[in-house]
Amino acid sequence: MSNHTRVRKAVFPVAGLGTRFLPATKASPKEMLPVVDKPLIQYAVEEAYEAGIRDMIFVTGRSKRAIEDHFDTAYELENELENAGKEAMLDLVRSISPPDMNCLFVRQPRSLGLGHAVLCAEPLVGNDPFAVLLADDLMRGEPGGPGVMKQMTTAFHKQGRSLLAVQEVPLEQTRRYGIVKGEPAGGPLMRIDEIVEKPTPETAPSRMGVAGRYVLTPAIFEELRTQPKGAGGEIQLTDAIGRLMSSETVYAFQYVGRRYDCGSKEGFLEATVDLALQHPDVGSSFREYLKTLSL
Repeated sequence: MSNHTRVRKAVFPVAGLGTRFLPATKASPKEMLPVVDKPLIQYAVEEAYEAGIRDMIFVTGRSKRAIEDHFDTAYELENELENAGKEAMLDLVRSISPPDMNCLFVRQPRSLGLGHAVLCAEPLVGNDPFAVLLADDLMRGEPGGPGVMKQMTTAFHKQGRSLLAVQEVPLEQTRRYGIVKGEPAGGPLMRIDEIVEKPTPETAPSRMGVAGRYVLTPAIFEELRTQPKGAGGEIQLTDAIGRLMSSETVYAFQYVGRRYDCGSKEGFLEATVDLALQHPDVGSSFREYLKTLSL
């Protein structure tokens, strides 16, 4: 496997304000909202780690210190647990940041969009392919199967071209997504011909919506640097991918698994219920509790 198709770095754009979850996000980052017993950002980092990625690059903003603290060593806490003989809990705390994982942080000084956040990571990414994971989208592979990012990096190793995770979405929801149209390219891949950011149902070229997972070639940085501002005065990643398609093939990747839109309250609650039911400690008792509800 050559170095230019091995994905070693992941970018997590976490500078957003999380206004849809106010007042919970007034003083705490939305990425730190817990689903059962783990914050959203940890699910995304674990997914990247499973895919063999070891450099985790967080694009943060003001008031996001809790994310840095979460992945840092908590000496006092570890000391307390060690002295109390709570070995299982100590292992759990230490497992958040395995010894071979590097956490890197860069600030996005102004909220200028997802494309701008990715561009802020360029000095740390360099001239390498990299993953982008949006923690708002909690993605789960099939039980016992590979996670979504692992599926994508495996595909990228084979063909070395940018990949966007996609799923079929209801027609009335196209205005929430970047929508792609393209030709089947074997297996889960589709060669993208067209990508449109948040089209109305009437103008959507298809029902294939982009989910919050990307594997991108470093050529995307040149497009982001030179691109005019798009919707809302922001630098849109979707626009840059559209321009990249004129010089490189870009593929849509139909992943196997489930996506929870934890940027919305409904998706967040669905994830909480589903993951609670699968949880080894609370799953069975929680299932019994749900059976007592008269819905």
